[in-house]
Amino acid sequence: MEKYTEKIINEIKKIPEETAPEFYRKIRLIRTELLIESKKRKHRGSLRGIWKGIRIGDELIEEAKRSLFAFEAAGKYGKRK
Repeated sequence: MEKYTEKIINEIKKIPEETAPEFYRKIRLIRTELLIESKKRKHRGSLRGIWKGIRIGDELIEEAKRSLFAFEAAGKYGKRK
């Protein structure tokens, strides 16, 4: 890790002072986004809560899953057409 930290610091030292504020904002945004991504849940919750009390059959829910999450559905439901 130190190897990359040193490389990053060396690159930062090469940034002209007049562009430093904009660079700082971008670095902060990237760091913040990385933290948010790492804190996201690993497992997606149920789709049932989306429809708030509307009665929808399991068949429609499964179709919605295939439609919305095609990358997961390919393994479970076969290849998409």
